[in-house]
Amino acid sequence: MRELSHWIDGQHVSGTSGRFADVFNPATGEVQARVPLASKAELDDAVARAAAAQVKWGATNPQRRARVMMAAVQLINRDMDKLAEKLSSEHGKTFPDAKGDIQRGLEVIEYCIGAPQMLKGEFTDSAGPGIDMYSMRQPLGVVAGITPFNFPAMIPLWKMGPALACGNAMILKPSERDPSVPLMLAEIFKEAGLPDGVLQVINGDKESVDAILDNETVQAVGFVGSTPIAHYIYSRGCAAGKRVQCFGGAKNHMIIMPDADMDLAADALVGAGYGAAGERCMAISVAVPVGEGTADALRERLIPKIEALKVGPWTAGDDVDYGPVVTAAAKENILRLVETGVEQGAELVIDGRNFSLQGYEDGFFVGPHLFDHVTPDMDIYRKEIFGPVLSMVRAASYEEAIGLAMDHEYGNGTAIFTRDGDAARDFAHRINIGMVGINVPIPVPLAYHTFGGWKKSGFGDLNQHGPDAFKFYTRTKTVTSRWPSGIKEGAAFNFRAMD
Repeated sequence: MRELSHWIDGQHVSGTSGRFADVFNPATGEVQARVPLASKAELDDAVARAAAAQVKWGATNPQRRARVMMAAVQLINRDMDKLAEKLSSEHGKTFPDAKGDIQRGLEVIEYCIGAPQMLKGEFTDSAGPGIDMYSMRQPLGVVAGITPFNFPAMIPLWKMGPALACGNAMILKPSERDPSVPLMLAEIFKEAGLPDGVLQVINGDKESVDAILDNETVQAVGFVGSTPIAHYIYSRGCAAGKRVQCFGGAKNHMIIMPDADMDLAADALVGAGYGAAGERCMAISVAVPVGEGTADALRERLIPKIEALKVGPWTAGDDVDYGPVVTAAAKENILRLVETGVEQGAELVIDGRNFSLQGYEDGFFVGPHLFDHVTPDMDIYRKEIFGPVLSMVRAASYEEAIGLAMDHEYGNGTAIFTRDGDAARDFAHRINIGMVGINVPIPVPLAYHTFGGWKKSGFGDLNQHGPDAFKFYTRTKTVTSRWPSGIKEGAAFNFRAMD
């Protein structure tokens, strides 16, 4: 059995805590590796080493840091298939989906090649008599990223790229469920020219997370995961005086208006609801058709499409629509919520509870589920299921439909399908949700815009990637400069002395 490591000072380092977590093959249920769980002492040592390495890296000019990003892009593209295979084998998502995971992270690294432009300050000539004023953006020092299992390449790259391009050293704590790809990415960045110690990958669990939050050298923390943990990290990190951004759970609604293209809407729902086995924070888990006629027409189109979904291991290639969920515990939680939906009175139109795949009976596969006549008081509506379960909540009007999305505690993403430009514009302006799709089911912004949810889906003032990332990973310093010409002046006591 493989025993994984940490990545410290540019090399693989065995764990010393004596604690390990199992890494499964989700398709077979077998343990394929063990990953060490770092102690507080190991984490603190890695931070100290990162702080020492950051001094020279922070003083490196942005153009040279950008060249490391440029080389990393080429190397990640070179190793795309190798990375995707490892990602699929530990997460369970299909090979094409794994490549998409890497590609969306890669786009942020491409954006970071423009770091010299993003890090330019401002200058005012002659702000006062003989006085110039300018600002500069400087790195924070050592920062940390705590990333989830569902995107083991994309989100680490979202954190690493901007943090490193800004001149920081980064402590990356990836999910212990699928840790191999972040370690492979660390190897790639070393090959791209990143100095040793600037990127440390520390595997761990809550002990490591708490050590990050308590370490005074760590200046900022970025997290993606569930809302309860996001709130915990945000509260504890802020109390420790750190800059913190945390992104939590989601319950993304898609509103289907009576004038929508029903075939387009149904295809969009199937892809957005069941892709990656529903293990996406931007998955559509609630369909809100407006009017009974719309609901019946949508349901009629959804059923055959969902029943035709092919579930299997990533090794089956293009013949599979989605694979297993990440662990047995995740499967149990999904099926428990499905049972709750039935008990609370929702109509289970498509029942995937007894799904079994020949030859993979011990794998963590979950069949597709479709509920209809779901109401807002039900657990399957209120909670994030994070599985291949789509709920239909029928709305009598547009106002009722938009109210459902606006009243929900989560505000990550949403979408509307309609041919009515006025309705779409009204929806985009009024909805209290961070990312909006108009006839687009998964509205994930590209790298040069920012990604982030509202309400209990996001904690902090700045979002991920785009311009916000460069603001988050730097602090602004403003300099007022005067070079006297030799004329001696007396002391000035009023605040407008430079006028």
